[in-house]
Amino acid sequence: MEKPSTKPYLLRAWHEWCTDAGYTPHLVVHVDAACQIPREFVRDERITLNVGAMATNRLVMGNDWIEFQARFGGVSRQISVPVARVEAIYARETQEGMQFEVEEYDLADSAAADAHDGPAPDDDPPPPGPKEKAPWLKVVK
Repeated sequence: MEKPSTKPYLLRAWHEWCTDAGYTPHLVVHVDAACQIPREFVRDERITLNVGAMATNRLVMGNDWIEFQARFGGVSRQISVPVARVEAIYARETQEGMQFEVEEYDLADSAAADAHDGPAPDDDPPPPGPKEKAPWLKVVK
């Protein structure tokens, strides 16, 4: 039996630490074909994703995949990245974090490429309603 990677456990621990400390956790992902992300925000084959509670919906940090919904330019998108492609996690406010070795992830090798360890992405976004107000949040301290 192959020993499980420590990477997903460390990612979850750093995410929890950032959240408990009041910091905003961010992931740096080295993008490849397995990553389901908004490609227009990729720079130098990398994307930095805010994975804080205020920026994500339905965040699942599994052993193989990190999946969540987030808004980019006001449009809700389903994000799905293999844990193997995560390069770093850090707190935006302090830049404290941890770097990881990026591993190749071949979708063809995955027996469950469409059945990750999280929720399935929405195929079609809901149609826009009649002139809706943009949602807003108010921080209460």
